[in-house]
Amino acid sequence: MSTEIHNYPDANFSPNSSQNNSDEIDLRELFSVIWQGKWIIIAITFVFAVGSVFFAISQPNIYKSEALLSPADTQQGGGGLAALAGQFGGLASMAGINLAGGGGVDKTQMAIEVMKSRQFASSFIQKHNILADLMAAKKWDMANNAIIYDQELYSAAEQKWLRQVQAPFQSEPSMQEAYKEFSKIMTVNAAKDTGMVTVSVEHLSPVIAQQWVSWLIADINKEMKTREVAEANRSIDFLQKQIQQTNVADIRTILYKLVEEQAKTVMFAEVRDEYVFKTIDPALVPEEKAKPKRALIVVLGTMLGGMLAIMLVLIRYFSRKGS
Repeated sequence: MSTEIHNYPDANFSPNSSQNNSDEIDLRELFSVIWQGKWIIIAITFVFAVGSVFFAISQPNIYKSEALLSPADTQQGGGGLAALAGQFGGLASMAGINLAGGGGVDKTQMAIEVMKSRQFASSFIQKHNILADLMAAKKWDMANNAIIYDQELYSAAEQKWLRQVQAPFQSEPSMQEAYKEFSKIMTVNAAKDTGMVTVSVEHLSPVIAQQWVSWLIADINKEMKTREVAEANRSIDFLQKQIQQTNVADIRTILYKLVEEQAKTVMFAEVRDEYVFKTIDPALVPEEKAKPKRALIVVLGTMLGGMLAIMLVLIRYFSRKGS
């Protein structure tokens, strides 16, 4: 009787095990590669660290001045119109007069949006002649409290723009360019819980930052007051014409009441400078810079250099290994 002997493969052996092991990255190998290239990593990291230090030092200080504002009570006219709506609403509707919705306008939110608008920013820049301080300022001379301008952009002695640009741009920046720059340094935020409004400006000069915040508050109050007075005067003119055209006593009563409410709006606006915003905490000249965060710049620059150096060492090793 013959016996056949069969050779079976090892039970623990898998045809793909060697391939899987070769595809896996050995952590010890990685650490070994990094250790072998430690001097390259140290050199590159050192270069990035030194570069970060020089970059951080070269950045000028930016100062931030801010003011805390409270929305003024601008709804006086709304209460009167609401009372008229309750008393004469039905009769007014028959006459085609709408008394509803007059008090529902959020004057505070409207004022915030006006401050952020292109038209208001352009008017503010031109009114206070701050285009050079906005677009050409290079450094702030603390000793003399003076702005040093970029000579390639603007000549302070000749008050002339010198920058070289291609069409359609001109040497003197347009209001569109100025608005883009102004919107970067000016912020207006309203707290949802308290309703308080914060207006802030960042600039190379702390004095200019404080001055611009004060101007912004004064200008927005004046702008909103001018708009309200103009609208009220137009309403009074319209209502007086309607009074002359009607002989119905009840309708004339409503119209006279509306004229009275609009006259109250004009009177309120004329006697109050802080029409939309009341200043709770005025803007001050900041003593400490807001940015740049030089220590953070150096740390991030050093970390970036170290990561790039490690990647370079690993890529160099595996490219040689693959070839």
